[in-house]
Amino acid sequence: MPSTAGKQVLDVGLTGGPFSPAVIANGVCYLSGQGGLDPATGEVVDGGIGPETHQTMRNIEAVLAAGGMTLSDIVTVTCYLVDIDEWPAMNEAYSSHFDDTEPYPARTAIAVAALPNGMRVEMTVTALPVRTDAAAS
Repeated sequence: MPSTAGKQVLDVGLTGGPFSPAVIANGVCYLSGQGGLDPATGEVVDGGIGPETHQTMRNIEAVLAAGGMTLSDIVTVTCYLVDIDEWPAMNEAYSSHFDDTEPYPARTAIAVAALPNGMRVEMTVTALPVRTDAAAS
Protein backbone atom coordinates (compact mmCIF):
# COMPACT_ATOMS: atom_id res chain seq x y z
CA MET A 1 0.00 0.00 0.00
CA PRO A 2 1.72 3.20 -1.14
CA SER A 3 1.90 6.01 1.39
CA THR A 4 2.74 9.67 0.80
CA ALA A 5 2.39 12.75 3.00
CA GLY A 6 0.33 10.95 5.64
CA LYS A 7 -1.96 9.36 3.06
CA GLN A 8 -2.16 5.64 2.41
CA VAL A 9 -3.50 4.40 -0.93
CA LEU A 10 -5.42 1.13 -1.03
CA ASP A 11 -4.69 -0.27 -4.48
CA VAL A 12 -6.66 -3.40 -5.28
CA GLY A 13 -6.68 -3.07 -9.05
CA LEU A 14 -10.32 -2.05 -9.38
CA THR A 15 -9.76 1.31 -11.10
CA GLY A 16 -10.19 2.20 -14.72
CA GLY A 17 -8.83 5.70 -14.58
CA PRO A 18 -6.46 8.16 -12.93
CA PHE A 19 -7.64 7.70 -9.35
CA SER A 20 -7.07 5.48 -6.33
CA PRO A 21 -9.71 2.95 -5.23
CA ALA A 22 -9.35 4.38 -1.71
CA VAL A 23 -7.19 6.72 0.32
CA ILE A 24 -6.76 6.64 4.09
CA ALA A 25 -5.94 10.02 5.62
CA ASN A 26 -5.97 10.86 9.32
CA GLY A 27 -7.53 7.47 10.08
CA VAL A 28 -10.49 7.96 7.70
CA CYS A 29 -10.89 5.82 4.58
CA TYR A 30 -12.37 7.51 1.51
CA LEU A 31 -13.44 5.11 -1.25
CA SER A 32 -13.77 6.25 -4.84
CA GLY A 33 -17.00 5.37 -6.58
CA GLN A 34 -17.53 1.65 -6.89
CA GLY A 35 -19.99 0.06 -9.29
CA GLY A 36 -21.15 -3.29 -10.50
CA LEU A 37 -18.06 -4.08 -12.55
CA ASP A 38 -16.79 -7.64 -12.45
CA PRO A 39 -13.09 -7.30 -11.49
CA ALA A 40 -12.19 -10.31 -13.67
CA THR A 41 -13.69 -8.89 -16.88
CA GLY A 42 -14.01 -5.15 -16.26
CA GLU A 43 -17.59 -5.40 -17.54
CA VAL A 44 -20.84 -4.50 -15.78
CA VAL A 45 -22.48 -7.66 -14.43
CA ASP A 46 -25.67 -8.78 -16.17
CA GLY A 47 -29.11 -8.92 -14.62
CA GLY A 48 -30.06 -5.35 -13.76
CA ILE A 49 -29.91 -3.26 -10.62
CA GLY A 50 -30.03 -6.15 -8.10
CA PRO A 51 -26.96 -8.00 -9.38
CA GLU A 52 -25.16 -4.70 -10.03
CA THR A 53 -25.77 -3.61 -6.44
CA HIS A 54 -24.53 -6.94 -5.08
CA GLN A 55 -21.35 -6.64 -7.20
CA THR A 56 -20.92 -3.03 -6.09
CA MET A 57 -21.06 -4.15 -2.46
CA ARG A 58 -18.57 -6.98 -3.12
CA ASN A 59 -16.20 -4.46 -4.73
CA ILE A 60 -16.58 -2.14 -1.72
CA GLU A 61 -15.87 -5.06 0.60
CA ALA A 62 -12.69 -5.91 -1.39
CA VAL A 63 -11.36 -2.35 -1.14
CA LEU A 64 -12.15 -2.13 2.58
CA ALA A 65 -10.52 -5.53 3.20
CA ALA A 66 -7.29 -4.23 1.63
CA GLY A 67 -7.18 -1.74 4.50
CA GLY A 68 -8.19 -4.25 7.17
CA MET A 69 -11.79 -2.99 7.31
CA THR A 70 -15.26 -4.42 6.79
CA LEU A 71 -18.68 -3.05 5.92
CA SER A 72 -19.18 -2.48 9.66
CA ASP A 73 -16.61 0.32 9.47
CA ILE A 74 -18.65 2.36 6.95
CA VAL A 75 -20.08 5.61 8.30
CA THR A 76 -21.53 7.17 5.13
CA VAL A 77 -22.60 5.96 1.68
CA THR A 78 -23.63 8.05 -1.31
CA CYS A 79 -25.61 6.12 -3.93
CA TYR A 80 -25.85 7.37 -7.51
CA LEU A 81 -28.71 5.84 -9.50
CA VAL A 82 -29.45 6.27 -13.19
CA ASP A 83 -33.13 5.46 -12.53
CA ILE A 84 -34.48 6.49 -9.12
CA ASP A 85 -37.41 4.10 -9.68
CA GLU A 86 -34.87 1.30 -9.14
CA TRP A 87 -34.36 2.52 -5.56
CA PRO A 88 -36.45 -0.26 -3.94
CA ALA A 89 -34.55 -3.06 -5.74
CA MET A 90 -31.20 -1.40 -5.05
CA ASN A 91 -32.17 -0.92 -1.42
CA GLU A 92 -33.12 -4.60 -1.02
CA ALA A 93 -29.80 -5.81 -2.46
CA TYR A 94 -27.79 -3.19 -0.52
CA SER A 95 -29.36 -3.95 2.86
CA SER A 96 -28.71 -7.69 2.50
CA HIS A 97 -24.98 -6.99 2.93
CA PHE A 98 -25.36 -5.54 6.43
CA ASP A 99 -25.98 -7.23 9.76
CA ASP A 100 -29.42 -6.11 10.99
CA THR A 101 -28.13 -5.88 14.57
CA GLU A 102 -25.79 -3.00 13.70
CA PRO A 103 -26.83 0.51 12.80
CA TYR A 104 -26.76 1.10 9.06
CA PRO A 105 -24.39 3.76 7.74
CA ALA A 106 -25.77 7.22 6.98
CA ARG A 107 -26.79 7.30 3.33
CA THR A 108 -27.75 9.66 0.52
CA ALA A 109 -29.23 8.78 -2.88
CA ILE A 110 -28.84 10.94 -5.95
CA ALA A 111 -30.45 10.43 -9.36
CA VAL A 112 -28.02 11.05 -12.22
CA ALA A 113 -28.35 11.16 -16.00
CA ALA A 114 -25.66 8.55 -16.64
CA LEU A 115 -22.75 6.66 -15.07
CA PRO A 116 -19.50 5.37 -16.61
CA ASN A 117 -19.44 2.04 -18.44
CA GLY A 118 -23.24 1.87 -18.60
CA MET A 119 -23.53 1.21 -14.86
CA ARG A 120 -26.93 1.73 -13.23
CA VAL A 121 -25.55 2.29 -9.71
CA GLU A 122 -22.34 3.66 -8.21
CA MET A 123 -21.51 4.20 -4.54
CA THR A 124 -18.94 6.25 -2.70
CA VAL A 125 -18.10 5.32 0.87
CA THR A 126 -16.39 6.83 3.89
CA ALA A 127 -15.22 4.37 6.53
CA LEU A 128 -13.75 4.83 9.96
CA PRO A 129 -12.11 1.71 11.35
CA VAL A 130 -13.50 0.84 14.75
CA ARG A 131 -10.68 0.79 17.27
CA THR A 132 -10.74 -1.24 20.44
CA ASP A 133 -8.91 -0.04 23.54
CA ALA A 134 -6.22 -2.67 22.89
CA ALA A 135 -5.73 -1.47 19.28
CA ALA A 136 -5.56 2.18 20.33
CA SER A 137 -2.75 1.63 22.85
